[in-house]
Amino acid sequence: MRPMLENVGSMLAEYLSAARDDNTFVATSSPEKLASSIKKGDVLLVEGTSRVSTAIKYLTQSTWSHAAVYIGDSMDLLDQPDEARTLIEADIIEGVRAIPLSTYYDQHTRICRPAGLSGHEIDDVIKYLVSRLGDQYDRKNIFDLARYLFPTPPIPTRWRRQLLQLGSGDPTRAICSSLIAEAFQSVHYPILPSVVNGEEIGQRERMLYSRHSSLFTPRDFDVSPYFKVIKPMLEKSFNYHNIVCWGDPLPSSNALAIESEKESVIIAPVSVDSSTVNSSSKTLSN
Repeated sequence: MRPMLENVGSMLAEYLSAARDDNTFVATSSPEKLASSIKKGDVLLVEGTSRVSTAIKYLTQSTWSHAAVYIGDSMDLLDQPDEARTLIEADIIEGVRAIPLSTYYDQHTRICRPAGLSGHEIDDVIKYLVSRLGDQYDRKNIFDLARYLFPTPPIPTRWRRQLLQLGSGDPTRAICSSLIAEAFQSVHYPILPSVVNGEEIGQRERMLYSRHSSLFTPRDFDVSPYFKVIKPMLEKSFNYHNIVCWGDPLPSSNALAIESEKESVIIAPVSVDSSTVNSSSKTLSN
C-alpha cells in the first residue's frame, strides 16, 4: 500500500508542479537589477506559474505562491564559471535544494528583507537552511496533495487559509514557507506573530505569540511589519524621464536627449494606433 501511495503522490506532485498553459506573467524587474539589489538573508517571493500556484494564491488571497532565501556565496563563488547556486528553497518534488537566482528571472518576484539582523545572525539563518539541503518530503499524504487539484474551491474567504492547515502534511509544508519560517525562528526573529489584546488575558498591553512554522505562507513575509519590501527597479539611479511609453504625448526635443548609457523602457498598451507607434519610433531613433 505504501509504495502505491508514494507512486500516486509522485504523479500528483509532478502534475501540480507543471507550468500552466496560460502563463502570461511578466517579470517586473530586469535580471541585472534583481541580482544587484538582493542581499544575503533576503526572502524572494515568487508569483509562480504552476498549477498549485493558483490554489496557494487563492487560498491565501495573495499574489505570492512560493518563497526562497538568497544565500549569496555561502555555497558557490559568484564568479565561478558555472552559475552559482544562490537560493535555497523547498520543492515538492526535489525536496530542499539550492538553485541559481536566474531560475526566477522571467517571473514576477518581490524581495523582502529582514530588518535589524546582524551579519552573524544572517549567517546562522543560512547555516540552518544549508543543513536541511537534501531533505525530502513525504508524498504519501494523498489528501494533502489532492486538495490542490481544485484551485478555487467555493468556500468563504475567512475559511480559505484554514483549508491549508486542515490535515496538512509534508507536501503542504514544502509548498508553503515552513522551512524558511523555521530558519528565521531559529534566531528568534519574528515574522508575523499572533496578536492578543491585553484585556483578553488580564494584561494592559497587547501580547505577541510566535506561530508554529507550519502555519506560515509566502504572503506573511510580504505583510510582515518586520520585513522591508525592496523594489529593484528603484534601488539605483532611477529616473522616470527615461521611461518612454507608446501612446503618451511625444516629449519635447530637449527631453529626447537621453544619454545612451541610461535605461529606456518601452511599454506598449493593449491597443495602439499604428501611425502613432511609427511616428514615435522614428522620433526616438533620431
